[in-house]
Amino acid sequence: MLIELAKLGVHVELVTQPDIEYGKRFEEAGIKLHACHPAKKFELEAIRRIRGILKKGQFDAVYSFNNKAITNANFAALGLPVKVLTYRGQTGNINRWDPSCYLTHLNPRVDRIVCVSKATRDDLQNHVWGNKHKVCTVYKGHNLDWYQDKPVQLGEFGIPDGAFVVGSVANVRPRKGLPVLLKATHMLPAESNIHLLLVGKGMDSEEIQELIKSSPMANRIHITGFRRDAPAIIAACNASVLASTKREGLPKTVIESMAYGVAPIVSDTGGSAELIEDGISGIRLTPGSAEEIANAILRLHQSEDECSLMGQKAKERIKSHFHVEQSAHELYKVLEETINDEF
Repeated sequence: MLIELAKLGVHVELVTQPDIEYGKRFEEAGIKLHACHPAKKFELEAIRRIRGILKKGQFDAVYSFNNKAITNANFAALGLPVKVLTYRGQTGNINRWDPSCYLTHLNPRVDRIVCVSKATRDDLQNHVWGNKHKVCTVYKGHNLDWYQDKPVQLGEFGIPDGAFVVGSVANVRPRKGLPVLLKATHMLPAESNIHLLLVGKGMDSEEIQELIKSSPMANRIHITGFRRDAPAIIAACNASVLASTKREGLPKTVIESMAYGVAPIVSDTGGSAELIEDGISGIRLTPGSAEEIANAILRLHQSEDECSLMGQKAKERIKSHFHVEQSAHELYKVLEETINDEF
């Protein structure tokens, strides 16, 4: 998105870690890199460096993407004629009565908070003081050209040819809803070719292992552990599930599934539901409902044509509604509004 912003004529400089993976691409796009990123929420040397960059460049705006960067940039911008923007990537964990939040997004120095989804925006608007329009939404855009990995051979995980495979990519955390997903397996036909493929860290935990062993389809639940090729694994599945119970922003795992034309099943929490059109480009569920997960899997399993069409519609929706060029134009508009105090 920053590269697309530069293509629109914005002068962009990036303050980040040295030797970042995309450093060469940024430089080829004319984006100057500054090797600096705070290791702590309050770091005097980082504040000094950022302040020096802002003063020398006479920037109109500074935009920070994580709490350490936000806190230090807020202090660095004190007394300077620069607009301060922050990025917010999930719902929850902010409260106007929590003093620590005034170091980051609720700091009076912050002019605009850019949220990754409408759900994130709506949640945060309940906690900001004054002008609610300072909280806005810019979707994190993608490009289908980024998703060209060859689907993996699922046989390496013990999945037979011809199986109907439902993939789920999520590290084991309470809000990711893995126990709910595993409960749903009790409601699927005992004798079927439905297989569940779990990708992510923590699947070998005692809790998850016990839930798998107690499932009537335990021999059809497969674990990969953490994998860097998770998108290529999901690309080989028939459907994907994200069973989160709360606090999603705009989950990349769902976007990856959609970009590869795999029908997504998502719980209605955070921005997940915004990614799909229910019943057209995905299936939306009540958070925490194992029964709805099971019914959604059965629906796609029983109709290969609907499953395939839903996956294709999902891919088209990423292209038409969540493209990186659209995101860059939206961010450009937000920057312009913020700089000109027109929000």
